[in-house]
Amino acid sequence: MEFLSQVVDWINTVLWDYLLLFLLCGTGIFFTFRLKFIQVRKFGEGFKRLFGNLKLNGKKADKEGMSSFQALTTAIAAQVGTGNITGAATAIASGGPGAIFWMWVSAFFGMATIYSEAVLAQKYKTTVDGQVTGGPIYYIRAAFTGKFGKFLAGFFSVAIILALGFMGNMVQSNSIGDAMKNAFGFNPLIVGIVVALFAGFIFIGGVKRIAWVTEKIVPLMAALYIGGCIIILFINHSTVLESFRQIFVMAFDPQAVAGGVIGVTVQKAIRFGVARGLFSNEAGMGSTPHAHAIAKVDKPHDQGVVAMMGVFIDTFVILTLTALVIISSGALSTGETGTTLAQTAFNAAFGNFGNVFIAICMLFFAFSTIIGWYFFGETNVKALFGPKATKIYALIVVICVVIGSTLKVDLVWNMSDMFNGIMVIPNLIGLLALNGVAVHLSKDGNRLRKAAPRK
Repeated sequence: MEFLSQVVDWINTVLWDYLLLFLLCGTGIFFTFRLKFIQVRKFGEGFKRLFGNLKLNGKKADKEGMSSFQALTTAIAAQVGTGNITGAATAIASGGPGAIFWMWVSAFFGMATIYSEAVLAQKYKTTVDGQVTGGPIYYIRAAFTGKFGKFLAGFFSVAIILALGFMGNMVQSNSIGDAMKNAFGFNPLIVGIVVALFAGFIFIGGVKRIAWVTEKIVPLMAALYIGGCIIILFINHSTVLESFRQIFVMAFDPQAVAGGVIGVTVQKAIRFGVARGLFSNEAGMGSTPHAHAIAKVDKPHDQGVVAMMGVFIDTFVILTLTALVIISSGALSTGETGTTLAQTAFNAAFGNFGNVFIAICMLFFAFSTIIGWYFFGETNVKALFGPKATKIYALIVVICVVIGSTLKVDLVWNMSDMFNGIMVIPNLIGLLALNGVAVHLSKDGNRLRKAAPRK
């Protein structure tokens, strides 16, 4: 087991310190220029589509897909998870406050990447067993014909099933179990069983039930957490501006501010910012396209601009609020990390209720992620093994949720990181190969909108 842990750590170092740092940022920069800064030009359109009409037009989920809003909430259910609490805290503890700046940078360019993922997923969606479906496995196959395309697509699918469906959901379940134990003294195994039962009930309801649950739970959990963070920042208002200063200054000189994290370099700030940022907003990972593919929209561009808002909400709103709460509270000086660091920050403002608040938020965040990740894995199980295999897959995921609630998951987390990184590679290869199609679809959206008659 020790040898396996060392191998996984070495692979993660190669992936996250070198390869993916350049691949993810490079791909985001490439699409930003190819799409002429679409995340800036079309931000208003995406904002209007999301907040201007919360119903986001559409019939509810059925075999023909789901509404645009349901697709977004299913994607956000996966994006806004424990990474927004634990991941942000870990990034700050390991990379200093400056890591948040690099999260912002990667998310800015990632908005162009996720736009491309969404429009390509829409373009190449298909029907399996009477149900509309889509995702990277389909656009990778479209990008490369023959055995290479099948291999690359299959490689991606196996990686996402392992990374998110199995190991990733063990990590999420463990986060819920730990949070409930710390806040209420609940037995993690009992918590895991209850979570697994609720999750299983949603799984067997298929796309319709998953969409119905996510469109209800995501706005609620976002409002709860954002509200709590705003209250704390109001309490800590005298240190909020200083927190912003630390984020910007320490992004380029981690030791410039007294009390900075000892031993942190710019490379570490970038590494932890980009790595934890990806784990949180999933831009370029190839996960969220499974949800965006089945949105009922007039043209792929429409869902592309909505997909960008998922990254914005995840990173620029929720993750940033977490970071400001931690930095402004002074909790970083305690030397804590992960969930404990976040709890310390919330306890500083809320007292013992801070643990309860974090536990409730972790329950919502992690449970919604379990639902989203299950759905992403299920899509690939169908593509590889057929619809009948989804029952076995659902059973394995439920078992993983129960087991994960009681495990020490350091190795599982690291292996999940490894497979997350591995699945990014074929997804980015597919995206880059189809970059011309993504550009054409973005122009198509402009032409169709300009040609529409005024009402």
